[in-house]
Amino acid sequence: SVDPIFGTMEDFDALVAKAGGYGIRVIVDLVPNHCSDQHPLFQAALAAEPGSPERDMFIFRDGTGENGENPPNNWQSHFGGPAWTRIANPDGTPGQWYLHLFDTSQPDFNWDNPAVREEFERILRFWLDRGVGGFRVDVAHALIKKSGLPDWGGKADGASSEGFPGYDA
Repeated sequence: SVDPIFGTMEDFDALVAKAGGYGIRVIVDLVPNHCSDQHPLFQAALAAEPGSPERDMFIFRDGTGENGENPPNNWQSHFGGPAWTRIANPDGTPGQWYLHLFDTSQPDFNWDNPAVREEFERILRFWLDRGVGGFRVDVAHALIKKSGLPDWGGKADGASSEGFPGYDA
């Protein structure tokens, strides 16, 4: 959809048509690493049980420590602080943790899940069918995480010749 601050879908279609009349192609900004914590897919994941297909769209893990009170690993967010947030179960007890390499309101998608790739194929097709000329892909470097999500062994500030924690380069 189009954020209401930019207008409506009809406004977008008119922009693409008008630009096309001048030989200008419109590109769409796409951030496939994460979505809003308000997105229906993430809300469905929060309402679902651990191990469910809804949860598998994102990166949920059990915590470490005696009662799972610690994050699954020591990764840090690009914005500072842990890259993990713990959720509450429907009964109010502490639950699993979800990964957000950026803000807590931006849960990372699980690109190891074929359903995530299928969803993004659907999204790309939606916009291409509306006539966009292409995409600017933001945060592409963070889509694939290191297998097993091992602890980061670099410096605490993320500075190391090995790159940022979790990226499979």
